[in-house]
Amino acid sequence: MEKQNQHAALHEGPIRIAREVDGALTYLVDVAPEDLPPVRKRDVETAWEAARSAARARLWGRARGFRFRRTDGAYSDLLLVEPNAACWADAVDRTVGLHNTYGLSLCLRLLALVDLLARARWADKLYSLEHGAAVLDPALLRLAATARLTPEAGFDAAEFYARLAAAALDQPANTARLTGASA
Repeated sequence: MEKQNQHAALHEGPIRIAREVDGALTYLVDVAPEDLPPVRKRDVETAWEAARSAARARLWGRARGFRFRRTDGAYSDLLLVEPNAACWADAVDRTVGLHNTYGLSLCLRLLALVDLLARARWADKLYSLEHGAAVLDPALLRLAATARLTPEAGFDAAEFYARLAAAALDQPANTARLTGASA
């Protein structure tokens, strides 16, 4: 009896996808996480909402593994088996796809943002929970869309904080214009 292939290739290009016998997906990525492109803020917002909806509907998704080829030829791996992470990755895959560097970048940025919000207490002021949904500060979303990912596919919390602080200093305060006139 001939042995069955353990996986079947689904796409070619900078991201090749293999489907394992158990349904898990493996992504072979010719780009390191820190070299993935920035994305649009509105796409982060849309992906956040799609993922939140999927979680509410208990669409947990499947396990996914990512093998990134580094510029020096070495590899780094990321495995998403935790149900919430798999759910969020599946939601991004259904909306923009993970078969291209833009979609993969969007997915990793979304997961990195969730991780950052869970561990960086300074970020607590940048979101609120209203009616069971997180409302995120636009500056937080803008930076999540453009900040460079780490080699581990996350955000550097100290760098993220510094860039948010610098952006806040560049914004004019909402103050009334002083005209010298009195009421």
